[in-house]
Amino acid sequence: MSDYLTEIEAIKQLKYRYLRSIDLKLWAELRDTFTEDAISAYADGAQAFRGRDAVMSFLIEALAGDLVTLHQVHHPEIEVTSPESATGTWYLQDFVINPGDDRPIIPGRTILTGAAFYTDEYLKVNDQWKIKRTGYTRTFETYQSLDDHPSLEIRSPWIKKPLA
Repeated sequence: MSDYLTEIEAIKQLKYRYLRSIDLKLWAELRDTFTEDAISAYADGAQAFRGRDAVMSFLIEALAGDLVTLHQVHHPEIEVTSPESATGTWYLQDFVINPGDDRPIIPGRTILTGAAFYTDEYLKVNDQWKIKRTGYTRTFETYQSLDDHPSLEIRSPWIKKPLA
């Protein structure tokens, strides 16, 4: 039983590292969370990519620059299916601020608040868990225009001057 729990904890740490790397834009660390042949299906499959390079290209294009993100997951349901494979379902809550132009994941000058369920597959590679397949299905999204909030001030390391 303890080996099983150790593997589940290692998978949790992998998912947390994946999200931290997204929010802090740590692209090399994020890249290391994926298998070489990783597959993504974000936003109900609307942003689907095959291969780590393609997944990373999308994530960098979608999230780099002045975009501010907060991704939190909880309620993990992890099943170790073999010594080298596992599956997981996570409840995602996200908050995204786009002070600039339209992006693949969010219109310009908007705030997104949403929730979704991630469905993942994991593979153990060289004794380390990696994400082989990931994606989420939305339960809801809300959008607010930054222009509707004239007193809103946003400060972030990714925004070079405070928005007001």
